[in-house]
Amino acid sequence: MAILVKTEVPGVTTDQYDTLNSKLQSLPGNPFQGCLAHVCVPTGSGLVIHDLWESEQDMRKFMDLVMPLAQDMGLPQGPQPEVSQVHNYWMP
Repeated sequence: MAILVKTEVPGVTTDQYDTLNSKLQSLPGNPFQGCLAHVCVPTGSGLVIHDLWESEQDMRKFMDLVMPLAQDMGLPQGPQPEVSQVHNYWMP
């Protein structure tokens, strides 16, 4: 079942986000497998990220990859992401 994940990451800049994203893209395979949509929005205090995942399992596999990279970069950890079950979605 699809899930929507909202992650707030205070204190993270768009440059740091871009660096982390580049590191993820350089990993072998497809670290984003199962991600149907991704949106990163800068705020006055950091970033808000919204992801639509095919399943919670796909999201957890991604988190197992991204969290060690973020920690190695010294990025601040935000609160736990909000995870919501999706009733329906469509992509144009």
